[in-house]
Amino acid sequence: MNFADTELVMGILSHQGYELAKNIADANVILLNTCSIRDNAEQKIYNRLDHLKAYKKNNRGTVVGILGCMAERLRKSLIEEEKIVDLVVGPDEYRRLPEFIDSAFGGEKGIGVKLSRTETYDDIIPYREEGLSAWISVMRGCDKFCTFCVVPFTRGRERSRSLESIVAEVKQLSERGFREITLLGQNVNSYIDQGKDFADLLAASAIVNESVRIRFTTSHPQDLSEKLLYVIAQHSNICNYIHLPIQSGSNRILDLMNRTYSIEHYIDLIKHARSIIPSVSFSTDIIAGFPTETNEDHLMTLQVMKEVRYDGAYMFKYSPREGTKAFSMNDDVPGDIKSKRLNDIIELQQKISFEINQQLIGNEEIILIEGSSKKSDDFLAGRTDSNKIVIIPRGNEIFTGDYVKVKINNATSATLFADFVEVINPSKVKVLKTA
Repeated sequence: MNFADTELVMGILSHQGYELAKNIADANVILLNTCSIRDNAEQKIYNRLDHLKAYKKNNRGTVVGILGCMAERLRKSLIEEEKIVDLVVGPDEYRRLPEFIDSAFGGEKGIGVKLSRTETYDDIIPYREEGLSAWISVMRGCDKFCTFCVVPFTRGRERSRSLESIVAEVKQLSERGFREITLLGQNVNSYIDQGKDFADLLAASAIVNESVRIRFTTSHPQDLSEKLLYVIAQHSNICNYIHLPIQSGSNRILDLMNRTYSIEHYIDLIKHARSIIPSVSFSTDIIAGFPTETNEDHLMTLQVMKEVRYDGAYMFKYSPREGTKAFSMNDDVPGDIKSKRLNDIIELQQKISFEINQQLIGNEEIILIEGSSKKSDDFLAGRTDSNKIVIIPRGNEIFTGDYVKVKINNATSATLFADFVEVINPSKVKVLKTA
């Protein structure tokens, strides 16, 4: 979502005559787009600011700004304590960035952090260089108010872009040669525009070009509809992959988190999705050590993981965020216990992922080639529609952006390895999914 917002900011600034610097030494405006979901994300920004102090000392005319959720949450301290920061601009004030930058060049500090109930940047064309994948924010904000989450306070309440504008953007990206588009929202299932819901949007996006893969994130278990599941099943280019955060396997903890669903509902939803989309893969989010979490609660989380068998998971220790309801709860799980429980979760997930991937050996899959492998230019990396990374030997007939049929010959918990079978011509392929 921050990547999409960065493209949005670049679109606003490029329209005002700014150009993107390829090197920090060439920049006279440096903007850090921030996240406040976890403390670790904020600490990275403070570390980056420390590195920029020496640079700004030698380049006093350079403007340094903080954008995004951290700007919204810590606006006063960023201006007063971080002396090198010239402006802080929250997620709903990006239109004013040129104005704030002009003022900063004149020596004035700027703060723009007002939240909006209407701003969707529907008319702004994000700045995107040529590439393979693109992200489209279909809505902003969140109304769920999970007790651990700062998003409703840093990004405001839910509001959706028009379906027409999103489909037009999908069409434009398709015409530019993008091969994969991800529709983004803090809870995409809550999307609504003039009676059209997210399932309608997903279907309308899919029919623009059947050779362009469509992904989406993130879904909330309370709002994932049967209609949406059938749309995924009916369209060959909507990826068979759903990120569905569970957070905890304990109903007591879910209630404290204000997650608004039960474990029983969640498990039934997983089973129903698999009955409609047999090849669907799931990933999730899990928080270890939420306030008052007992070892029994922790074991319940491990049990849910064993029952669901996620393909992957984002796993974190609980991090208190000021301003949330959970911040006032007693953060009573000791750090070493949090670490132990997190390690239990990670080890179990790696075991499950390894077992799932081993079952794919011998299968043929269709992957979208994303470029060179991170470890060697002699290999290419691609991704299945179920979001698994696949490594294949480089061949003269294979290029970035190609759909390629491969045969899996080996697997780890995180990566599949495969032999090349054939390049698939996207203009002739109607069905890109594999069972």
